[in-house]
Amino acid sequence: MLLPLARLFVRVPPASLTLVSLLFGLVTAVLAWQQLYWWAVLGWSLNRIFDGLDGVVARLSGNQSDFGGYLDIVLDFVIYAAVPIGLVAGEPNEQRWLLLALLLGSFYVNGVSWTYLAAILEKRQHGAAARAEETTITMPNGIVGGFLTIVFFYAFLILPFWLDYLFVLMSGLVLLGVIQRLFWARRHLD
Repeated sequence: MLLPLARLFVRVPPASLTLVSLLFGLVTAVLAWQQLYWWAVLGWSLNRIFDGLDGVVARLSGNQSDFGGYLDIVLDFVIYAAVPIGLVAGEPNEQRWLLLALLLGSFYVNGVSWTYLAAILEKRQHGAAARAEETTITMPNGIVGGFLTIVFFYAFLILPFWLDYLFVLMSGLVLLGVIQRLFWARRHLD
């Protein structure tokens, strides 16, 4: 899907595209804080496009690196925190701050869950290389993956009046994914 667009950027260092993605993500958070939701939707769209472009350009240009994959995921998590914080800062109340803590806490537990499991799978040589994945390391499945994260963040921005419910729903699904991963690990890692 991004291949035709990536060909236009093949001479651009992939890390530069990652930084452009970060910039659009931070702008999205500020726009959400200012309650400029439709502009925030545009910023989120550009963030996601550039987030996808960096890896495609890296593979096309032969510049894929472990550091690039690491930088990409770290900056993704910055944006996954910044956008919900921006939304809550724009319309703050005590309940919403608590639900934001729940959401970010679920992200934190999920991040530990999949990165540590990914490290174990890589150590056992069952990771990205063994599975012919295009990512730097394998990304163990959960209920909420990249696609659903994108959908939820669009919903946050388009339906801010449902933000509390959306935060609870996403948190619950993320934590169910952690539990699912724990059961999978218990069955396969002993």
